[in-house]
Amino acid sequence: MPTASSTGTSRRLLSLLSLLQVRRDWPGGLLAQRLGVSERTVRRDIDRLRELGYPVAAAKGPDGGYRLGAGSELPPLLFDDEQAVALTVALRNAAGTGAGIEEAAARALATVRQVLPSRLRQRVDTFEITAIGPGGRDTQADTQVLLALSAAIRSREEVRFDYRSPAQPADTGAAPPRRIQPHHLVARSGRWYLIGWAPDRADWRVYRADRMTLRVPNGPRFTPRQPPGDDIAAFLAARFKGSGSANTWPCRGEVILDLPITRVAPFAGDDVAEELSPTRTRLHTGSWSWAALAAELARFDAEIEVVGPQQLRDAFADLARRAGRAADRAQRSPRRSRT
Repeated sequence: MPTASSTGTSRRLLSLLSLLQVRRDWPGGLLAQRLGVSERTVRRDIDRLRELGYPVAAAKGPDGGYRLGAGSELPPLLFDDEQAVALTVALRNAAGTGAGIEEAAARALATVRQVLPSRLRQRVDTFEITAIGPGGRDTQADTQVLLALSAAIRSREEVRFDYRSPAQPADTGAAPPRRIQPHHLVARSGRWYLIGWAPDRADWRVYRADRMTLRVPNGPRFTPRQPPGDDIAAFLAARFKGSGSANTWPCRGEVILDLPITRVAPFAGDDVAEELSPTRTRLHTGSWSWAALAAELARFDAEIEVVGPQQLRDAFADLARRAGRAADRAQRSPRRSRT
């Protein structure tokens, strides 16, 4: 059974670690004042943290103090309530990133949830989402590819890679590798895209990371450029305008389908599908016209509840009238005999 002294020491260590995490440098005297102990006790507690794996550095002199740095191994972590909630929410959303980290995120979420206080566990358990990737595991980018691209962006080095189209395997061996000066790695609708300057074509290019096979080593260093319009988000949105995303279609609507999400997700594309129950799915989608949107939704062959807008409800009513007239004509018209 822990003694009162050991319990007090453990709490003080947690308080000390919390202070070190929120400020870069702490003079020993100030730490002692905040913790209500002597500087000698602070030095002993610093040694205990080091034994646990925390790399606490000490600087001597009038301006010296203690600093928590980065170590070679991951020590026990300490989060406040809001940080713990933010971490669990982020881990729950990991399935929709397309970064291929779903299994690792699920294990991390289970680890964090296990040690959460009951008040926080109840809070995060009420946050339930269903994250659907755009097209299955074949659209997930390799985590190592994402890390390598990020490193190339930071070091300003050209990357060389083979690239495959949706209907073709990677062009390894069939053509010389492509090269690009990487500037931005962005996630959009569950997919990862590399945006960079292609020196061979003297123009900006966008590549899907899940279709890239990197070559080693990287190419030469380059001088960064400003993206078109100095706005990478606007540049990417313009490249995808008209590509079918529900965010770019002129007519967008929301419906509830009497189908499980497993029946809807394979056909959702870049649209947003949300599980409401084991047999009902909310779908946000778009098209070029309201009539086309109604017709596309009818393909699901299920009961449909239109959430909005009114233009979509009107389009379904018009579609129903047209279908009714077509059925009447089919019943009245004699069946043509084959010759």
